[in-house]
Amino acid sequence: MKERLFFILLTIVTLSACQKNSTPIVITPEDYHNSVNKVTQVMIHDIFSPPVASRIYAYPNIAAYEILAKKENTYQSLANQLTDFKSIPEPIDTLNLNYDLAALIVHMHLSKQLIFSEERIEIFRDSLYSVWQNQNELEFITSKDYGLKVAEHISEWMDKDNYKQTRTMPKFSVNSDDPSRWQPTPPAYMSGIEPHWNKIRPFVIDSASQFKPTPPPSFSMDVDSDFYKELKEVYDISNEITSKGDTSEEVAIAQFWDCNPYVSVTRGHLMFATKKITPGAHWIGITKIASLKTNSNLIQTVYAYTKTSIAIADAFISCWDEKYRSNLIRPETLINEHIDDSWEPVLQTPPFPEYTSGHSVVSGAAATALTSIFGDDFAFDDDTEVAFGLPVRSFTSFKAAADEAAISRMYGGIHYRAAVEIGVKQGRNLGEFIVNSLQMKDD
Repeated sequence: MKERLFFILLTIVTLSACQKNSTPIVITPEDYHNSVNKVTQVMIHDIFSPPVASRIYAYPNIAAYEILAKKENTYQSLANQLTDFKSIPEPIDTLNLNYDLAALIVHMHLSKQLIFSEERIEIFRDSLYSVWQNQNELEFITSKDYGLKVAEHISEWMDKDNYKQTRTMPKFSVNSDDPSRWQPTPPAYMSGIEPHWNKIRPFVIDSASQFKPTPPPSFSMDVDSDFYKELKEVYDISNEITSKGDTSEEVAIAQFWDCNPYVSVTRGHLMFATKKITPGAHWIGITKIASLKTNSNLIQTVYAYTKTSIAIADAFISCWDEKYRSNLIRPETLINEHIDDSWEPVLQTPPFPEYTSGHSVVSGAAATALTSIFGDDFAFDDDTEVAFGLPVRSFTSFKAAADEAAISRMYGGIHYRAAVEIGVKQGRNLGEFIVNSLQMKDD
């Protein structure tokens, strides 16, 4: 009798505990935005270069998308669409699996692998883990196990993209005997960053050189040459817009799209870096703005992040391939040597060759991807730079934003016109290729 009574009480206690720990876990688009935002914050802290930052965004988004595509019939896997990418493992326990939760877990886990300050992601992740485990332990464990299994699959694919090999390749060698070749620029005179980025495996494009742009104007310091006219144009525009003082719209545009994580500040004998987002991060921020404005659900949000981050990543591979092929000198170097030794650009010149403009290529590609998702005339208010003390700017479309981002580089005094105009065309052509190549969503 006592044993029976004990068994009944044990069953009641067990059932009661299960009921308290069996509330379904709901993952919202805001949860995913928060995870992406945390990655951006850590990348700013760790000062990743723009090309490397694009890689950090792409893989976790792809992993999350692949899990959700198994749940949503209208979305198609990227397996055999992305270079060397095979299908993720099938889940074993679908009864207790929360696909949305697994997608968020895989995003956090892979992001942690790709940054330096892992503890910053761990603190964020663990605070969520404790809530989810208390809410529904079985669902949490099942989803976590599957998310980590997918993460392992993605990691194996990721580790074969040549990134690790490029870490050991030689630094960029400056050719001081050729007056057309890039030279390190003030104030830090840093070496050229990521000279081997064209060796990174692309996601969609056939090769780094697939969208090789037309060459820049032939280098010449003859005042009647096309090259010299473009050089003089940078100098003249800079003087014109800075003469207007703080009221200059062109200066405001240049500052809004600066997105240079390598800005160095000198105070006395000290030099330190101010921390900013990369151009890719700015467009990831615009992706969030568009997703929130359209009240996108979780899969729609992850789809937008994934498609856009793939376009950004391939755009950097394409652009960096050209940068170190043409290896063109920056306006600041030539203006100081031949026109005005006291001239300074509105923006600090970033540490890599001039042609083509990275902002222009990446903006053209990202805007094309976003347009394919949200439409041609998608007006939005861009508050991405508010955290860095800059006001909101409004745009009538993604294309208009990309055009402004491109011309901002000439206003900033760091690019010639050809790099801007040909660069944004390069990015749009690449973006169109990606949009037409990827079959991600049933119409």
